[in-house]
Amino acid sequence: MPDSLTPLFPALSPNRHGMLAVDDIHTIYWEECGNPDGIPVLFLHGGPGAGLSPQHRRFFDPQRYRVILFDQRGAGKSTPLGEWRNNTTQLLIADIERLRAQFGIAQWLVFGGSWGSTLALAYGQAHPEACLGFVLRGIFLCTQAEIDWFIDGVRWFYPELYEEFAAPIPAEERGDLLAAYVKRILSSDPAVYWPAARAWSRFEGRRVYLMPQPEDAPNDALDLGVGRLESHYMANLGFFEEDQLIRNMARIAHLPAVIVQGRYDAICPPLSAYRLQQAWPGAQLDMIPDAGHGALEHGIASALVRATERFVPGRGFA
Repeated sequence: MPDSLTPLFPALSPNRHGMLAVDDIHTIYWEECGNPDGIPVLFLHGGPGAGLSPQHRRFFDPQRYRVILFDQRGAGKSTPLGEWRNNTTQLLIADIERLRAQFGIAQWLVFGGSWGSTLALAYGQAHPEACLGFVLRGIFLCTQAEIDWFIDGVRWFYPELYEEFAAPIPAEERGDLLAAYVKRILSSDPAVYWPAARAWSRFEGRRVYLMPQPEDAPNDALDLGVGRLESHYMANLGFFEEDQLIRNMARIAHLPAVIVQGRYDAICPPLSAYRLQQAWPGAQLDMIPDAGHGALEHGIASALVRATERFVPGRGFA
């Protein structure tokens, strides 16, 4: 059971881990945790580019789940870090299928938050036959409106953070901050891309939680992965057609799902979770009244653990 101090299950180490070359550029890191004979579940991290944390293993009962986690292209321990070439949603979906084949899994539960929810929906719609159901958090449908909110709309809540983000950009380029940052973050010159990537990561990181948190120590891998890959994907609308994930919901609407959403999420506002649930009448929407975007905020973490427990046989969906 989860420990007494947090809603999460106790810390655990991978049973095995490794690297998988997926093309001439990218090699992805993977790990397997929990019970090798348990319910297979795929964990999809956010960002894109944020990578895995040991905490991500703890949403699942290790006695009942076989947990597969991986760092997506350009993220975490995958190499090359921050590489945006050969990096699209469709290629990530192909990577997931390669992992499923490698592990000999017929069907798995798909768990993803923020960008991980986007990728989970895209994967499920491409391969519904491989999915048992979904646990999704902090919904991001990768529409133009959501991208506009992420860059510009958030100034209504964080004006000082927005001004800090815009300040390094010349006035004549501030009409399109996304394009201005993409040009700098994807530069080949470290003197140009490092300040831009760190500014991007800070712009996002300081609004993850409902309540202010102590700032983390600098993390070059996180800053470069998030800065480069988030800006790359947003500039390409996530490699989707507009509102594609809602229009294709019929492909997975028969599958069970739990959607967990922070009421005061300033990165992925609740409208997207509401739209998804409206297009997916069988899905349960769990709106957390005292939370922002962070997966480890107590209310959100508790709801995610409850959701994974519902997929255990005899406890809900299964």
